[in-house]
Amino acid sequence: MDQVSFRNEVYSVVASIPSGRVLTYGQIAYLVGRPQCSRMVGQAMHNASEERNLPCHRVVNSQGRLAPFWPEQRELLEKEGVAFRKNGCVDLKACGWEILKESIS
Repeated sequence: MDQVSFRNEVYSVVASIPSGRVLTYGQIAYLVGRPQCSRMVGQAMHNASEERNLPCHRVVNSQGRLAPFWPEQRELLEKEGVAFRKNGCVDLKACGWEILKESIS
């Protein structure tokens, strides 16, 4: 898979994350068939053009931490009803998108 195909697949997954749910960089990497490439997912997200209008705020790290230097991310997630733990991380158990379980049932 070349870099353009990888990015397009990442953007397709991100575009499908429902409101009020989040995915991690690693989960997205797994879903596009490159489970070892979570950092590449982060790079793809960083380089996404605004014209794509992706819900990038719905992507967090494996602990539920938000993107550094993007204070609006928490605001956007809270407006969608995403729950946060006391430590400031997204509550992944409550708000993680269980896409694999949904596709099986």
